[in-house]
Amino acid sequence: MAGLNQAFIVLVLRFVQGILALIVLGLTAYVANWWSHFWHAISPSQFNFLIFASVWTLVPALLFLILVPWRFSETRAHHKFVILGVEALTMLFWFAGFLALSVFLSDRVCFGHVCSAGRAAAVFAAFEWLAWAGTTAMAVMHVLRTRGRTNTGGKADPNLNLQEGV
Repeated sequence: MAGLNQAFIVLVLRFVQGILALIVLGLTAYVANWWSHFWHAISPSQFNFLIFASVWTLVPALLFLILVPWRFSETRAHHKFVILGVEALTMLFWFAGFLALSVFLSDRVCFGHVCSAGRAAAVFAAFEWLAWAGTTAMAVMHVLRTRGRTNTGGKADPNLNLQEGV
């Protein structure tokens, strides 16, 4: 029963991660588009990095973390260290992104809809980082709990991720 509850929690967190990534993508793309049209210059790298982090989250990270445990659980791709690496890397992207954008916006005179969108992007990115920190912590606990076991071949716990039938 505990495995089912943990799988449900991870499924909910994956859904939240996807929704937050879409929100941040929309907000940062709006600001980047406005910036390049208003200033006729490339938008600030802080916004561009969060666009990257959003796309990274939606395409390789979430697709991998959902599909591999669900459909490819008997392959080498479903290794606990691979899953931990994807989780940790994505968490670091969001941490760096929301901090960089927050610092960028903190020393600017900023008003209007575009400024509000930029600030909202920083807040949603911080919540996204918290969601990834939660799933990364769960992956770390799984790695620590299963260290020294040789019978699993390094495979991740299917209850830590999505499993068929959930």
